[in-house]
Amino acid sequence: METFFADRRDAGKRLAERLSAYRGVKNVIVLALPRGGVPVAFEIAKALDAPLDLMLVRKLGVPDDEELAMGAVALGGACVFNRSVIKNIGIPRPLIEDVIAAERKELSRRNEAYRGNRLPPDLKDRTVILVDDGMATGADMRAAVKAVKKQAPARVIVAVPVGSGEACESLQKLADEVVCLQIPPLFFGVGGAYEDFSQTSDEEVKALIEESQELSHHHLPSAHNTLT
Repeated sequence: METFFADRRDAGKRLAERLSAYRGVKNVIVLALPRGGVPVAFEIAKALDAPLDLMLVRKLGVPDDEELAMGAVALGGACVFNRSVIKNIGIPRPLIEDVIAAERKELSRRNEAYRGNRLPPDLKDRTVILVDDGMATGADMRAAVKAVKKQAPARVIVAVPVGSGEACESLQKLADEVVCLQIPPLFFGVGGAYEDFSQTSDEEVKALIEESQELSHHHLPSAHNTLT
């Protein structure tokens, strides 16, 4: 697969150009899927002069092959499954429940690490731009869209630098708009689209969120209840 981007921030700057129509639009918020989506979303939020926050999602990896997603779970309880993967491998329900429980625990840890006592933003009647560094199966993003829709947003836009055709097609059925810069005919994974695809650390996530809040002139209304 051809390399398209130098790194995640380069991808974010290019993606921001495609989203320029949302600059200055009232009630727009950019939500990043940590960790890799944060550097991408940071550049988008900066270009659009929009607030940046997080949409916490975890892939449900197949036991003994965690890179293969059998689904995803979002903070707030939204869950999606790759039914074909579960059926083809024959993963029993109790094992799926164990993986869900473990990933929900990790979601709680990350929420506390990234947000501390700060509540998630209120998304009601807002235009939400969901950002990740790419989509392979799209399971994480589907869970994110499902979680966002629980809060009755005005509009949900999925924005990624690169994605598989299958993932983009599945998201078009869920989101109001899907913006994907590159859909390679032969997709071998998100990392192949980047020259530098080094892991984003928790420290970088926190630093970028804090920097974005300092740059933004917007006040983020918080949700009335903490998501669990």
